[in-house]
Amino acid sequence: MKIREILAKGEPTLSFEVFPPKTEDKYESVEQAALKIAKLKPAFMSVTYGAGGGTSRYTVDIASTVQAHGVTPLAHLTCVSSTREKVWSVLEELRERNIENVLALRGDIPKEGKVEKDYQYASQLIAEIRKAGEFCIGAACYPEGHVESINKTEDIQYLKEKVEAGCDFVTTQMFFDNNILYNYLYRIREAGVTVPVIAGIMPVTNIAQIKRICAMSGTYLPSRFKAIVDHFGDNPAAMKQAGIAYATEQIIDLIANGIQGIHVYSMNKPDVAAKIKESLSEILR
Repeated sequence: MKIREILAKGEPTLSFEVFPPKTEDKYESVEQAALKIAKLKPAFMSVTYGAGGGTSRYTVDIASTVQAHGVTPLAHLTCVSSTREKVWSVLEELRERNIENVLALRGDIPKEGKVEKDYQYASQLIAEIRKAGEFCIGAACYPEGHVESINKTEDIQYLKEKVEAGCDFVTTQMFFDNNILYNYLYRIREAGVTVPVIAGIMPVTNIAQIKRICAMSGTYLPSRFKAIVDHFGDNPAAMKQAGIAYATEQIIDLIANGIQGIHVYSMNKPDVAAKIKESLSEILR
């Protein structure tokens, strides 16, 4: 099923993200984690795509496995380190596997700085996928602004370009203060962006995640969240429980305020996904 059709039902949806292994020897364990998450029957599952397409085969394989177990897959596809030939090769493979949904991303610039010349922006990839005709296309958006954007106004302009190129819905980068999303939605709706927005939520379960988040995206951490990290950060089990609880509270507030699409960055952790799903069992009934 196309994700735009799932979202059009007007009901709250819960989805999860998994990421493929970097090496073949880890494939089976990642596949098993993905299948455990699939058993929770989320609205869909997204499967990420390695920088430079290094894990593209695993992305398609895991997305196909998830689909075989009754869950709609959303395959990520990045372009800044891919040639047009590579992109069309992946799209053809997705088509052969009957995978209908693609999340089109520019992708991070590799540390060595090597990029291909065919694509510079996600909007260019979206336009390319739209030419293929059959795919439902998602894109990323940034409630706090992309780290490379000069300001939030410029960032919203880039979002408009993605929508004009043909994306059907957008998923946000993680955030820890729901008011950031509510303010962002007001601004993009005022700017004429009307596609569905899925809220991306990260259950932070250890200190290492916090360090990565702050280093990569500069995400704002509200004082309430910092207090949780300060108090429980040295106790892994307590930090995990508190992180799941915080994410769950975010989700409940979002749904209560009319946000219907929730996407959890579950980091290949079926137990985390299961606890969140269980905590929302009546809310999502």
